[in-house]
Amino acid sequence: MGSGLFGQFTAWYERRHDYARDWKARTGGQVVATMCTYTPEELLIAAGMLPVRVLGAHEPQNVSEPHIFGMFCPFCRDSLAQGLLGRFDYADGVTLTQSCIQYRQAFDAWRRHVPSVQWDYYCPMPNDVQSRHAKAAHRHEVRRFREFLEQLTGRALDEAALNEAIGVVNENRRLLRALYEFRKEANPKVTGLEAVYAALTAQFVDKREHNAELKRVIAALPDREMEREEGVRLMTIGSENDDCGFMAMVESVGATIVIDDQCSGSRYFWNEVKVNGDAVAAIADRYCERPACPTKDYPEHTRFDHVLKLAQNYKAQAAVFLQQKFCDPHEGDYPDLKRHLEAAGIPTLFLEFDITNPIGPFRIRIEAFLETLREDDLF
Repeated sequence: MGSGLFGQFTAWYERRHDYARDWKARTGGQVVATMCTYTPEELLIAAGMLPVRVLGAHEPQNVSEPHIFGMFCPFCRDSLAQGLLGRFDYADGVTLTQSCIQYRQAFDAWRRHVPSVQWDYYCPMPNDVQSRHAKAAHRHEVRRFREFLEQLTGRALDEAALNEAIGVVNENRRLLRALYEFRKEANPKVTGLEAVYAALTAQFVDKREHNAELKRVIAALPDREMEREEGVRLMTIGSENDDCGFMAMVESVGATIVIDDQCSGSRYFWNEVKVNGDAVAAIADRYCERPACPTKDYPEHTRFDHVLKLAQNYKAQAAVFLQQKFCDPHEGDYPDLKRHLEAAGIPTLFLEFDITNPIGPFRIRIEAFLETLREDDLF
């Protein structure tokens, strides 16, 4: 275990592949690489599998471009590279639920060219989740996914198994929300970096183990003494961000990241499955109702008010857009979301992320942004 209250989360994150291999050895269960947080992982857990979210490694690589274009976003290229380089050699299967077209092509290359993968499943999902037909369509696709998993494993995914998995995952979501509540306080007892470790590890650690660790940490937080200055309260906005070196840098120069709107953070766990007597329907509905990714947020931009409400509830004094280079969905949203926040008195900064990020130049821009806020007496 790592040091400090959040040491276990840090250790899990830094040795996530070792964790998956160990889990597989001690349980005999299958490990499934999941690409995108819209994957209905309740079904995988009910099938006795471990969902492991595919993340990049933020290291130079030259193996992805024979398979996908170099102008695809860094997350697409880094995620594919990790598969091609054998980092997920323990993964029995790989799944994707429809997100952006670029990531679908990364998934296609993953399932074709990662040798350990024995099976793959693409789960279509309506991008127009605001349509009155969306939930019925997605329920149908989630039922098909259940049938596929039943045939694959020879194991029935009945209501009891699905409801048990729903309970485990819903508990994880509630605990992460409870952890995030501590970030609303003045001089929060949870830093942004610690919250990232907790939220990210939920996406590849056995939920029962993760829940137990969350309970231990949450119980200790009320008595925790923070030996750091709060500084400027920041919000981060974007798609996927697990660049922990960047997060640590931001919080070392006079700021605290108090909330995020990212699929690697709050969007992953923010809403629960509402049990209604039909487990598959309830699971499908939850993913249609979750805080929307830009690929699924039209014709009404529901996420704009959601992001603003998060910023206000967590008393964020400014927001930093962490934009994956060439990410069309988020680039399309950025100008309007920027105006939406700034009209409500929340200044913003735009940073463009690549596979590897220049921490030094980013530090200069963050420091300049914070200094501008101080000079303008905005906090």
